[in-house]
Amino acid sequence: MIQLQEVSKIYEMGNDKVYALDHASLEIGKGEFVSIVGPSGSGKSTMMNIIGCLDTADEGSYILDGVSIERYSEKELAKIRNQKIGFIFQNFNLLPRLTAEENVELPLIYQKLSAQERKHRVQKALEQVELSHRMGHRPTELSGGQQQRVAIARALVTKPCLFLADEPTGNLDSKTGQEIMTLFHTLHETGNTIVLITHDSQVAEEAGRKIHIRDGRVKEVAEC
Repeated sequence: MIQLQEVSKIYEMGNDKVYALDHASLEIGKGEFVSIVGPSGSGKSTMMNIIGCLDTADEGSYILDGVSIERYSEKELAKIRNQKIGFIFQNFNLLPRLTAEENVELPLIYQKLSAQERKHRVQKALEQVELSHRMGHRPTELSGGQQQRVAIARALVTKPCLFLADEPTGNLDSKTGQEIMTLFHTLHETGNTIVLITHDSQVAEEAGRKIHIRDGRVKEVAEC
């Protein structure tokens, strides 16, 4: 599903070139659960942005579902982000004035689905994360773990082929974080592809494969 081939992302710092990613290569197959682990500044956020089509590489190529990303226009990339990739962020990125139901529904509005189809999908997604009883609550009325479940439901609702999670347990206590990881395992068991970005080696161990990144260089770590 994912092929990064000698990908580099370069930033100019005065007369110097800084490689946020340095000829990074990796492959992730459909249905895999993979963690990408590294310390702050290692390049993992840059890799996430490239995998998620939020940024493009300066060198190398990125092939998603058999098609090179370089072939897509910005409009087509936006469609891919909305339909193929389910994003889950550390800070949840929920709109504070919207209820859980409305936050989950938002990406479906961009897809221009009917109100009936949107309602059906939203209810199903919230049921999957065991939060249908809180669908009328706003983010400030929910715990951190519940907010993350809403964020996962929002990712689920578009039926993506890839879940891209950036430090999904970073703002949660250990018990709640483990509950969220259990939910990821459930998603994986139903056939979903999951890429988990984390600095936490214990969280990374939960994935089927662990890839280490440091100074922009990628190295496969022994299977968990």
